[in-house]
Amino acid sequence: MNGFSGKQLWWLLVAVAVIWFANLEYRTLIKPDEGRYAEIPREMVVSGDWVTPRLNDLKYFEKPPLQYWATATAYELFGEHQWTSRLWAGLTGFAGLLLVWYAGLRLFGRETANYAAMLLGSSLLYVLIGHINTLDMGVTFFIMLGLFGMLLGQTDEYPKARRNWMLLAWAGMALAVLSKGLMGVILPGTALFIYCIVQRDFGVLKRMHWLPGLAVFLLITAPWFYLVMKANPEFFQRFFIYEHYTRFTTKDLGRYQPWYYFVPVLLAGALPWTVLMFDAMWNTLRGARPMRLSHRQARPFDAARFLLVWAVFIYVFFSVSGSKLPSYLLPMFPALALLMGKRIAAMRERVLFWQVAPVLPVVAGLLWMGVNVGKFASTPNQMELYPHYSVWLVAASLLWLVGLLWGMALLWRSQKAPAVLVLSLSALVAAQIGLSGYNSVARERSAKHIAEAIRAEVKPDIPFYSVLTYEQTLPFYLKRTFTLVQYQDEMYFGIAQEPQRWIPTVDQFIKVWDAQPQALAIMESYLYPQLEQKGLPMKIIFADRQHIVVKKP
Repeated sequence: MNGFSGKQLWWLLVAVAVIWFANLEYRTLIKPDEGRYAEIPREMVVSGDWVTPRLNDLKYFEKPPLQYWATATAYELFGEHQWTSRLWAGLTGFAGLLLVWYAGLRLFGRETANYAAMLLGSSLLYVLIGHINTLDMGVTFFIMLGLFGMLLGQTDEYPKARRNWMLLAWAGMALAVLSKGLMGVILPGTALFIYCIVQRDFGVLKRMHWLPGLAVFLLITAPWFYLVMKANPEFFQRFFIYEHYTRFTTKDLGRYQPWYYFVPVLLAGALPWTVLMFDAMWNTLRGARPMRLSHRQARPFDAARFLLVWAVFIYVFFSVSGSKLPSYLLPMFPALALLMGKRIAAMRERVLFWQVAPVLPVVAGLLWMGVNVGKFASTPNQMELYPHYSVWLVAASLLWLVGLLWGMALLWRSQKAPAVLVLSLSALVAAQIGLSGYNSVARERSAKHIAEAIRAEVKPDIPFYSVLTYEQTLPFYLKRTFTLVQYQDEMYFGIAQEPQRWIPTVDQFIKVWDAQPQALAIMESYLYPQLEQKGLPMKIIFADRQHIVVKKP
């Protein structure tokens, strides 16, 4: 980045790393994803079975095991903590910044690389997902490792280097498959085919090193798929048919949203670079038209055009999907960061000034929201908790506002590199403050406080029932599983395979409860008086507005 020495950039890297990893332990795990993806690896460690994933001791085949393995390894090395459960997301998110920097350096030059890494590390959606325990950051990292390997394999001038980059691309796609399924190879493959059509260049398909590449791909992916299908014959239908075809084509999961669902996600997720993002995409489209060549001339691979095709394809693909979540757009962002970095490197400071200016009213709106966050509460629990979040949102908004004004002032004085640095760091720190502050309201979506209150009552030999509910974060904090009562949800497949592990109805539960010398049960608050009317002997050991925990007196 023009204006910064190598030593200064190293210190900047250290500072970003400290900011990036600082709050992994601070925040309480929240349901559903953080509880689920912390618990599955914990059960792997306890059982010693690293082939068949289980949730609440029930077979769980929604996703492949790479992140489970990584998190279980972190547990074995460092213990079962909130930060170790989030470590894989944090590490792959931070590694993604380095990956984008290196790809930018090789493809477009050092200035583009430095800008791209800063832009990615300050884009709102990327920062948030990089600090939440989901599978999306891991799969995004490995998909981009595959894509960037392919880009370098198509553009490097040395044949041996091109081959090695392509083998890395195949390895990246294989690890993406082990992270979140077939999307790790289907999405890059489809995007490459679209690029070939758009550019009228199918020569790239001849340079994929298919045989050694497929060998690397299968060497990485095949062992686990073989072992899990050998141990679980039902895996194939559940994983390959239901989790991939059914989820994409139907509304089966209840995650259906209209086609325009991702419009606000993209606009907000790209902040503070939203306008720049569209400008970079438009300039890439306008400046990358197919060249007219003779039939003997090989068409040069256009890395920028491929990145544009990838970003647009990801947006369209998930917009037509029957299942939508904000994090599904994450694989767009590393590609967009490279295009934006390339655009900034060629941009006048005053142009960037006016592209950043529209963020000011957005941040002012966030400041107003922070001051008035209590007005958005809709339940008694929220009315109690939301005001505590206000100070965090106000602090984040004020810091971001100061950073914006400072950065814009630097742009006005034609100091582009320092301005981008200030704008990026202020956005990153503001996002981290806002995310950390969520801990003040996390009680509504976490059971850590329940675990702390009842821990003395919980013993390995005392059965624990979860009646008409399943609090995703409680098993991790209590270090044990539950017997579900008249509750299935995402565990219905595992229950169907091992029905002896649950109790189908409340009436059957009452009989089981009566026969136990000691027992514990958790339920939502509304259920307690109903069971009391049925004469169930219970003593409350914990109660709040959401849950009640009882033991047999």
